[in-house]
Amino acid sequence: MAVLDGAWRTTLAFGRRALGLEVPAADHSIAELHRDESELPGLNRKDLTQLDRIRLMGATGTVLMAISALGIGAQPVHQNPTSGVRVLGIFARAHTGSLAMCMVGTVLVVLGWLLLGRFAVGGIGGAPLRRLTRSQMDRTLLLWIVPLSVAPPLFSNDVYSYLAQSEIAARGIDPYVEGPVAGLGIDNVLTNNVPTIWRDTPAPYGPLFLWLGRGIAELTGDNIIAGVWVHRILALVGVALFVWALPRLSARCGVAPVSALWLGAANPLVLFHLVGGVHNDALMLGLMLAGMELCLRAIEDTRPFDRRAYALLIGGAVVITLSSSVKLVSILALGFVGMALARRWGATLASVAKSAALLGVFAIATTLLVSWISGLGFGWIYTLNTASVVRSWMSIPTVLGIITGFGGVLLGLGDHTTALLSITRPIAAVVAAFFIVRMLVATGTGRLHAVGALGVAFGALVLLFPVVQPWYLLWPIVPLAAWATRPTFRVPAVAFSAVVSVILMPRGANLEVFQIVGAAVATVIVTALFIVLTRHSLPWRGQEGVSAPSQTPTSYGVTP
Repeated sequence: MAVLDGAWRTTLAFGRRALGLEVPAADHSIAELHRDESELPGLNRKDLTQLDRIRLMGATGTVLMAISALGIGAQPVHQNPTSGVRVLGIFARAHTGSLAMCMVGTVLVVLGWLLLGRFAVGGIGGAPLRRLTRSQMDRTLLLWIVPLSVAPPLFSNDVYSYLAQSEIAARGIDPYVEGPVAGLGIDNVLTNNVPTIWRDTPAPYGPLFLWLGRGIAELTGDNIIAGVWVHRILALVGVALFVWALPRLSARCGVAPVSALWLGAANPLVLFHLVGGVHNDALMLGLMLAGMELCLRAIEDTRPFDRRAYALLIGGAVVITLSSSVKLVSILALGFVGMALARRWGATLASVAKSAALLGVFAIATTLLVSWISGLGFGWIYTLNTASVVRSWMSIPTVLGIITGFGGVLLGLGDHTTALLSITRPIAAVVAAFFIVRMLVATGTGRLHAVGALGVAFGALVLLFPVVQPWYLLWPIVPLAAWATRPTFRVPAVAFSAVVSVILMPRGANLEVFQIVGAAVATVIVTALFIVLTRHSLPWRGQEGVSAPSQTPTSYGVTP
């Protein structure tokens, strides 16, 4: 008995240690990602001149991308408005030139974003001596978004799947059972625009998104261009929501709102893939962050938990649940809100249960209501794994399975990649679940702020997800932009965002290798010449008065 009792105590101690229940706050390594930022004066005359040039640089890049999208964007197979037009149609005939234009524009936007960072977060490991204001950041962001918001889709054809799935729902057919071919017919104009891999695939999105899509289908019918633009309006609404929420969440975490907006909203991945690519992740993220802000407004209020607090809490929980009805993954935010609420109520198991029951009731009620009113039911639960047919190079378990399977082929053991993926992906899911639970515990014990813990949990989830698309990187980057300030996070986040944004090709043309190489060489030459010509007018190198290695932070505060 003594041996069993000792083993039980050892196992229990190990479990508590693994979950972070016995780790001193000062020793919590993830907490080191955060440091309060300081209030700083605005830009001087020289800085403002450089800011205007950076704005123009980014705007030029997005305009070039928008124009090039007329030729190599994800143009529709049918109803292409530039097809046969003498002037506009030239871009579709000159693929190499259009690709070079798009590449140059992409590089200009990314470089402009990096230079803008000098006036938002400073240089690597430093902090700016002066910081641009919120209005200056908002105007810059708006200037860069406008050209891409009116351009043809870039980098992805997913919006055409949205249109087809929405039309299926509008016809009274279950989009969670029938794909575009079965629901609309192989000769339908909407079906013909859907990538071949998804033509027989049911919709993997939540009922709120397809409900909205059904309304768009009833409004625009078979007009593909109108349908794309209305879907882009939804994406812009999502971006506007997290532009509203991010500064407020960052202020709660002692982080400069402009810093959070620079990394989380002005990020090239947001511009290229949420706005340019018309992805519904924009609406999901916007609703999730807005709901989280409403919840934390109630939870972090120092006044007694009154009717106003309950109204904010319930409203926020409903908004977060609505975001999960676009993509289910965002329901994760409700868990971190619940742990923050449990800490407010005493940080006991009873408070955790009470918080889970309260938020769970409204989450379930909201989901039931949306599923009932939309008439779409719960079929989406069975189609969530639809995208796993894609083998993504950014997914760690998928890459491990593919590499191991390839090794088996080289050794003459046969191709067992599929079998290996059935092993690596479930193991990765268990590891991701462990990280998420640990972050929930860290939130409940007060070691991490709910916003930061959510971002770290999303980071683990994305890295270990069976399929990772480039814009999935925004799931952790956007919330962490409001909390994590140390170079340990910002440098990799900025590097990944910049590199992934530059290396991805548009989806609108079948390009040969020589065309890609030629466009890349032209882009390198143009970029090098541009840097040489602007070496004295833009802050390519750290300049006196732009940033300092260290400063004593005076934390941003928030008034509930």
